[in-house]
This record gives sequence, C-alpha cells and structure tokens, in this order.
Amino acid sequence: MGRFAAAIACILAAACGGPAAAEGTLRILSYNIHHGRGTDGVVDLERIATVIRGCDADVALLQEVDDQTVRTGHVDQPAELARLTGLHVEFGRQIDYQGGRFGQAILSRTPLLEPIVHVLPGDPDRETRIAFSARTTVAGRELVVVGTHLHHLDPAARLEQARAIVALDLGTGPAVLGGDLNALPESDPVRELLATWSSTGAGPLPTFPAGAPVRQLDYVLHCPAGVLEAVECRVLDEPVASDHRPVLAVFRVR
Repeated sequence: MGRFAAAIACILAAACGGPAAAEGTLRILSYNIHHGRGTDGVVDLERIATVIRGCDADVALLQEVDDQTVRTGHVDQPAELARLTGLHVEFGRQIDYQGGRFGQAILSRTPLLEPIVHVLPGDPDRETRIAFSARTTVAGRELVVVGTHLHHLDPAARLEQARAIVALDLGTGPAVLGGDLNALPESDPVRELLATWSSTGAGPLPTFPAGAPVRQLDYVLHCPAGVLEAVECRVLDEPVASDHRPVLAVFRVR
C-alpha cells in the first residue's frame, strides 16, 4: 500500500515576485472557497486572494473552484487567483459544469510540476471526487502537495475515499495533504487518514459554517514524521469570503 508520498510543497524561493517565507519554514493554507461566493451572496475573488496574501501562504490548496462556468461569469478562476496573488497555479478538474469546469486548484510560490488528478471512489453521477497532487521544491528538497474534497453526503463513500488516499503511491518523501474532508475529527475517515498522516493541530479547530463555526471539516495533515515539524495550525478569522473558514499550518523544514 503506497503512502501519500512526497511532501508538500511550496516554497520559500521567490518565483512570480511573491515574498519569500522565512528560511526553513513552510506555510500551507487549505481553503474551500465556495467558487468565491461569500456568505453575503457576492462572488469576490479579491477577498479570497486577500486571505492568501495576508497569511503569506507558500502553498494554497483550494477546493470548489470554478473555471469559466456560467454562474461565475465565465471567469477562469484559477488564472485570476494566480494573477491576484502572484503565485503559480495548477487546476484539477472534477467535473464539467455550466459550460466550464469545476474542481480544485493549487497555488504555489514556486513552480508546480507533474500535476495529477487521482479519481477517488464514489458516485460519479453526482460529482466525481478527486485528490489533486503536484510536486515542488522547498529548501532544496522535493515535496508533494495534495488537495482533496471528500463526499459531503455519503459516510461510506467518505471512508472509501480516505482509504484510497492512504493507498496512493506518490513516492517516499515528505508530503502535505489539505482539504475539506466533510468529516469530524472523531469520524472513521479522519481516523483512517491519521493512521498514516499526522495531524497539525491539537483538538478540534472549527471551520464550518464560516459565520460562527461549530464543526471542523477542513484539515492540513503531513507525513512522514521527522521531516516537516508542525509548529502552528490555526483557523483564520474570515467569516464572509466563503462558507468555510481557511486553515493555515506552518511547518519547520528539517
């Protein structure tokens, strides 16, 4: 059974004019952006970009991203977010939707290589679920970053999707996984992942609903132990830009 391999990525070097992070540290943001539609009903990508810039994220793993759909005015949201943040971007398609595509995006301070969409088990007639991975380099070390978004209705599907993520073979190096797991910390899917991946935060960190969060659905995990040392994990105070709050994890790269 392969491990969700090689580690996260994002990086402190200075591609695309973004500010370099502190030497030896890595800042990973996981954010379900709800296609940029906030709790006020307004689609505003600048608010999402402000969150990413404001926390100085090296890598942002984004879920629920539109690409040229009718509901978001045919905007190429991955490209627009890259422009607004000055970061590199790759898009992972889940489904075709409203004349465009719907899926996940990875933004990174340094170039992203070998982006791969890993289709997860579930119900493709409703919505294909994926893990979306890419490689990058930080402090001279190759890393893999992985974003995901598990099924929101079917507990059995979520568990199978978590098992599929654990079984992915992306190499043997360090890795970071971030995403909306649609599962509570004590749930079977999270327990399944934590058998291989390490948590970055102590205790529940509520992320949903954004206005007054009471449930943790969003996570940043890492593996293997000993390469990336989690030094901070917190939920950012952004109640309007999406229906989820973002999670920021900070690592020391050994």
